[in-house]
Amino acid sequence: MISKEVLKAIKRIEIKTGRLVNDIFAGQYESVFKGRGMEFSEVREYLPGDDIRSIDWNVTARFGHPFVKKFTEERELTIILLIDASASEHFGTVEKMKFEIAAEISAVLAFSALKNNDKVGLLIFTNEIEMFIPPKKSRTHILRLIREILFFRPKKTKTNISMALRYLNDVVRKKAIVFLISDFIDKNYEKDLRIINKRHDLIAIKISDPKEKYLPEVGLLELQDIETGETFTLDTSDKTFRDTFLEYQNKKEKSIEEFFKKSKIDNIKIFTDKSYIEPLITFFERRSRRFR
Repeated sequence: MISKEVLKAIKRIEIKTGRLVNDIFAGQYESVFKGRGMEFSEVREYLPGDDIRSIDWNVTARFGHPFVKKFTEERELTIILLIDASASEHFGTVEKMKFEIAAEISAVLAFSALKNNDKVGLLIFTNEIEMFIPPKKSRTHILRLIREILFFRPKKTKTNISMALRYLNDVVRKKAIVFLISDFIDKNYEKDLRIINKRHDLIAIKISDPKEKYLPEVGLLELQDIETGETFTLDTSDKTFRDTFLEYQNKKEKSIEEFFKKSKIDNIKIFTDKSYIEPLITFFERRSRRFR
């Protein structure tokens, strides 16, 4: 049984993201994400004017007169929401934690897919595969995905993006549109990202919090790495230290951006202190221009 509180939360996010889909993203999703191309439908007898390249020579030889292959557009897409649920995602110093924002973005993408009759699957990971729900298409299915994302409690705390990507490659054989939603606080995942991007259509959504870069000046500050449990003390009154920390974080951010650009991986930057709507719109518009 699902509690009334859970149902209310799901309904609230459905109403909010449903409005965004209808008011803002209507039409953009379909123009940005095309079908996989043309698939074989049937054969029929050749008619004057038909392209001779479409002749099915096996059927033609069998019946003694020409037949052509008929194709139809394969519009249906498969969307995979690949969501990082490690402990660092349960961090936020503004209104919402990174994982809450990930849930809302996932709902926007899922309802956009539902509106266009596409299938949506979910893979939640930490440093192990926490949950995989195969792609389906129905409103009930989408609401289930949203419920799982909103109220998911991971077993592990660390992050292993490469492991999740390799698992995805094993269970999703056909080409899919993969939205990887993470803060990318991990190492040595670049090779697997490139592999996934070649096989699937990968969009990386990086969610960050301002306090991950800008340390407050509050004197001695005791912190704990929520993924490893390690504790340490920082002297935030030391301006040199704060500046060095900011420079280090900026270099890491720039390195990831350069990797995405060099590897031709579409990416969207989301911040917990700003609306995610504008970055999503910018992405849709930028990608739409590319396919015109």
